[in-house]
Amino acid sequence: MKSKRIILILLLLLSYNNVKGQNCSHTFSGLVEDFHDKSPIVGATVFIKNQNKYAVTDFQGKFSIPKVCSGKIIVEISHVACDPQTLELNISADIYKIIDLEHHEEELNEVNVKGAIGLKTKTAQETLIKTQTLEKFSGASLGDALKNITGVSSINTGNSIVKPVINGLNGSRVLVSFNNVRLQDQEWGIEHAPNIDVNAAKTISVVKGANALQYGGDAIGGVVIINPVKSVIDKDTLYGKSIISQQTNGRLFSVTTSLNKSYKSGWFVNGQASFKIAGDFEAANYNLSNTGINSKAFTFNIGKKQFEKGFELFYSYLSNEIGILRASHFGNVADLVDAIESPIPLFINDFSYDIDNPKQDVTHHLLKAAYYKRFKGLGKLSLQYDFQFNNRLEFDRRIGDNKNLQAVDLDLTTHNFKSDFQLDSNPNHLYKFGLSALYQNNFPDPITKVRRLIPDYKRFSFGSYAIADFKFDDLVFSTGIRYDLEHIDAKKFYLQSRWDNLNYQDDFSHIIIDPNAPGSQLLTNPKFTYHNISTSLGLTYNLDAKNSFIVNYGLANRAPNPSELFSDGLHHSAARIEIGDLRMQTETSNRFSASYMYNSDKLNITVEGFYNHIKDFIYIEPTGEETTNRGAFPVWSYKQVNAQLFGVDTNISFQPTNNIVLTNKSSLLKGKNLSGNRPLIDIPPFKTVTSLVFKKENWKNFYASIESEFNAEQNEFPNNNFQAYLPLEDRFVTVDVSTPPSAYHLLNFSTGLDFKLSKTKLNLNFSVDNILNESYRNYLNRLRYFADDLGRNFKIQLKINY
Repeated sequence: MKSKRIILILLLLLSYNNVKGQNCSHTFSGLVEDFHDKSPIVGATVFIKNQNKYAVTDFQGKFSIPKVCSGKIIVEISHVACDPQTLELNISADIYKIIDLEHHEEELNEVNVKGAIGLKTKTAQETLIKTQTLEKFSGASLGDALKNITGVSSINTGNSIVKPVINGLNGSRVLVSFNNVRLQDQEWGIEHAPNIDVNAAKTISVVKGANALQYGGDAIGGVVIINPVKSVIDKDTLYGKSIISQQTNGRLFSVTTSLNKSYKSGWFVNGQASFKIAGDFEAANYNLSNTGINSKAFTFNIGKKQFEKGFELFYSYLSNEIGILRASHFGNVADLVDAIESPIPLFINDFSYDIDNPKQDVTHHLLKAAYYKRFKGLGKLSLQYDFQFNNRLEFDRRIGDNKNLQAVDLDLTTHNFKSDFQLDSNPNHLYKFGLSALYQNNFPDPITKVRRLIPDYKRFSFGSYAIADFKFDDLVFSTGIRYDLEHIDAKKFYLQSRWDNLNYQDDFSHIIIDPNAPGSQLLTNPKFTYHNISTSLGLTYNLDAKNSFIVNYGLANRAPNPSELFSDGLHHSAARIEIGDLRMQTETSNRFSASYMYNSDKLNITVEGFYNHIKDFIYIEPTGEETTNRGAFPVWSYKQVNAQLFGVDTNISFQPTNNIVLTNKSSLLKGKNLSGNRPLIDIPPFKTVTSLVFKKENWKNFYASIESEFNAEQNEFPNNNFQAYLPLEDRFVTVDVSTPPSAYHLLNFSTGLDFKLSKTKLNLNFSVDNILNESYRNYLNRLRYFADDLGRNFKIQLKINY
């Protein structure tokens, strides 16, 4: 016992001598400053964790901590407006350290527009769709989710092919950016939906008009910016979610799962996968035969994110097999007339999950590699390379040995490089510059044994832009300019008869490289180069705490796409002959817009108006019929006119109590062909959606909503009806492809709540679309000639967070 006491005393003496011998007379001092502009950060805390000593920076950003003991110290620097930083230092003498913190990044994001967090622009008409809303569309498409925004509608080919329309414009005029990669997926086709799985998106931002120049200068309609889920939490964590959806219409089943892992060191890895299958959908009174879908998608993302530098590798895969309504495909104009005049589809079969011809089979691959580096007192440099491969197969109702052979087989390969540099040393003045270069190759495989609709072509483009944002108290001013060069080099066969009918012999004889190609054809080598300038000006002003305004102007120039230039033949999934025109010129859009926003505790109002004048507007419309070896088909020709579009979008939300919210979203749009003094084709009619929501957070986040959707009849439309000859009846008939369907009104219901199962949070939602099972047809559904839209649909969805 005595020996233990002696040992304990010796250890205490040894410990005392070590402490007494340690030098604790050092001073740790320094300066905490903003990484961007080197300005001092006042009120930052500098804490030595392993010695329990701290100091707070003064008005010059300086600090001093005396009596610091020698050896290793762990220092944590924090500020209310900054990300904390941890340093490990070895102290053997007095030390002075300059410490840089990221201070005003949130200021640049939030600006002074209420609710602007997450927005990509500061002075444009932009709407953000958040994760909670997107999750409700887990079993639907990107286009279905975007229709939740006022002013955004869609052109549909049935229920599964949904193409977004922004203020009346679609196709190449609507740019889709996925994880900062511009989607290249043959968007020219009216029945070509964006190859994006909506479950891969965390948020989606929609910018109306060409006021997001860093994404492209040809977005006359607008930009859809899709931000995928990224785990960027600066700590070791693992989390994920799964969403399982089931619906009665089409007997659809879908499931999506995502998993996110992040590390304190900045490394992160994310994965997401989705599967969806549906059989024939149903109208109110009959089956819509051959309208099923089989979809598979996944994304994978890995990288390292630190404040000063980081990198990312991203891969996305999507495969869609989509059935096209059997009753929409026919052998000749006589069948078309019968199909249009019939009140029900000419082909109605029993429900089936089988997908037969006609159908689409589309596969899209996207690969991205990106790197960024921040420079003190200057800004951020970003470099990116992305690769895309899109394969589109379209199957028609063929017979004989070619019964199962695709009628269209297009491979589109795209390489793109871009660099951006952001100068953000001054939080009130932000500048951004960028360069991009693209190479694209389109290959229509002759394995189809069908005349190629789109020829072989190579496309080269180069772009550069400069944008600036200036903040002055309650005012934000933005401006930008962009230059784009685009060159197309194609190889195309023309039938001599088509060449003559289009009167090309005088204007384009110089592009003929083989006048005696097989089959009485001309082999040509058309080459086009376009130089385009785009600009934007925008102003946001906060009148007071409740009222604010946005005014902007955008000049956009869009070069004609290969479809508008070269289309020549039967577009099988559209069941029509499409004819392009080599004389197409660049479109020029001048868009003026203004927005008013009122925000209070109970009432929120947004009113957006715009006027868009488009010189040399390119559109496609019916012009007659033509006989092929498959029979007679309607002909749709690309034309070019001067046009104008103008409209008003409103969004009103009123919350009389904490538990009740009443909202209304309305959109009115007019489009006119100024050259021909007639309405434009495919302009959405007036639409208004009103919803009443009851919610109770202490009832497990319970909510219930009833929604009223009214779509008016489109009374302003061009008369494109044409005469067709029926040889068996020896008479001409009028083919009515113009008359819009009647107005309709739908009622929808949804409800949901959260609950816990052990440590897992669950969310259950139930909804009914078209409660009254109304029969209706939408003007912008390409299959409205042949069948009604969807009938009543019960949906149930389970979300599991873990």
